Amino acid sequence: MWQRLTLVNLFLSLSACAGWQADVARLDSALMILPDEGPRLPSFPPRTGAAPQQNNAQLAADFLDLEFALETGRTLPHLTRFEGDITYTLHGRVAASAAGDLALLLQRLRDEAGIALQQAEPGSAANITLNFLPKQVIRQGNPGVACFVVPGISTYAEYRHGRNRQDWATLQQRERLAIFLPGDASPQEIRDCLHEELAQALGPLNDLYRLSDSVFNDDNFHTVLTGYDMLMLRLHYAPELQNGMSREQVAAVLPGLLARLNPTGRRSGPVNVGATPAAWEAAMEMALGQDGSALSRQQAAMDALAIAKAEGWNDTRLAFSLFALGRSQLSLNAKSSIAHFGDSAALYRRQPGGAIHAAHVDMQLAAFALSQGWYDMADALAVRNIPVVQNAENAALLASFLLIRAECADQGQDHAAAQALREEGMLWARYGFGRGRELAARIAAIAALVRPLAPAPDRG
Repeated sequence: MWQRLTLVNLFLSLSACAGWQADVARLDSALMILPDEGPRLPSFPPRTGAAPQQNNAQLAADFLDLEFALETGRTLPHLTRFEGDITYTLHGRVAASAAGDLALLLQRLRDEAGIALQQAEPGSAANITLNFLPKQVIRQGNPGVACFVVPGISTYAEYRHGRNRQDWATLQQRERLAIFLPGDASPQEIRDCLHEELAQALGPLNDLYRLSDSVFNDDNFHTVLTGYDMLMLRLHYAPELQNGMSREQVAAVLPGLLARLNPTGRRSGPVNVGATPAAWEAAMEMALGQDGSALSRQQAAMDALAIAKAEGWNDTRLAFSLFALGRSQLSLNAKSSIAHFGDSAALYRRQPGGAIHAAHVDMQLAAFALSQGWYDMADALAVRNIPVVQNAENAALLASFLLIRAECADQGQDHAAAQALREEGMLWARYGFGRGRELAARIAAIAALVRPLAPAPDRG
């Protein structure tokens, strides 16, 4: 996540949407809070993350793999963290939604992870500088990256000129770092970056595809910090751990530490520690990307699924492979696509925190059902998943389900209900997708799927 790759847009594969850019003048000016225009953006009620379902042996294995490697595969020789008070500051053009979302995140970090961040006094140096930049600037040197964190610096000028940058592998203690965020992205994308990058700035630096209930996973299904993530951060700053401890030293302390912080996890059970081959990651990136033909993406998805089966996985990686194959086959073999989506969703629902993953799969099925005129099926899928996406605080997915329900209501001649659903969906869409062409394109893509009523297939 310190270079979070936007591997795939998992909401709708319906049309190529042109991006839009806000005014980026006076980029290097002092902090500016940009007001939101129009009706007040909706917000999710404050929530506390659910406690992890894994046993402590699994949590210990996960913590070690998250702490002692980078996403690139490089090994980290020792643990690093901030010591003492941690301060932060904001720089650039900050959307009003970002200021509010940051305040909620900081409160959760205090309450759930025991980490209290304080805003630095004006003119004083901060440990963490949150730099809000145009998306175009971020992507100039980091294609495909939405946001990232760099140690040893505070500003984009330092990053651009290579001054003072430090290597995570040689870092002895975290003292100063910069987070770079897209100030002109949708409110949800900015919020998601805040959660992921601040968590990585404070704690673990690696991502693991095997995790099902964490933002420390490049599949990007979970977009706000979970109870699992908060436990990882609480472990990171536990008094039993110190800067400079090796993997072996941390491993020796973890059983007692987890028994204290997570007593419900003191039970036996299987431990999944299998590494994820680079070949699977490459196949998934190809399958879910925009390069190549539909047939080449299908072949890549088939390769990923073959690797998953050969590895004996029965976790999120197998489910993700099935999802990728279903998605790649939508225009090639609809029957096979639906079957793979169904298998993916069923497997996801058996994983801790996997309901939001299954909701993403069901979004694909709902969009397809809408395109076939199977309105009862599309509506049922939306109704089933709306509580899930609300709990996961995914406004983009919530808006998509609401707009699908609106189209279904229109087809059922319940135009009053359709209008109410559409208005609610539009509000959440502003938060999830932003404004301008992106928002208009998303709404148009859903409306364009509607076709005359047709008999739905038997799902039983």
